[in-house]
Amino acid sequence: MAVVLDGNGDVHAIEDVCTHGDISLSDGFVEGETLECWAHGSAFSLKTGRPLNLPAYEPVPVYEVVIDGDDVLIDPAVTKSL
Repeated sequence: MAVVLDGNGDVHAIEDVCTHGDISLSDGFVEGETLECWAHGSAFSLKTGRPLNLPAYEPVPVYEVVIDGDDVLIDPAVTKSL
């Protein structure tokens, strides 16, 4: 799982594996509300996990995030509904 701070200051949790090539997304680039795979350039929505361009065409799971004071709480068993 990758925990990501987007360009708006919001925290997201997304599966850490690109659906195109089994590459770690946590090494990618954040721009606005997207996370781009460093290896092949597929960008994923941090809100939905949907790919925004090719070569990826399958979404990655995203997880509910709860901010409780200074704590970031994520239940890896609970994915957001797409």
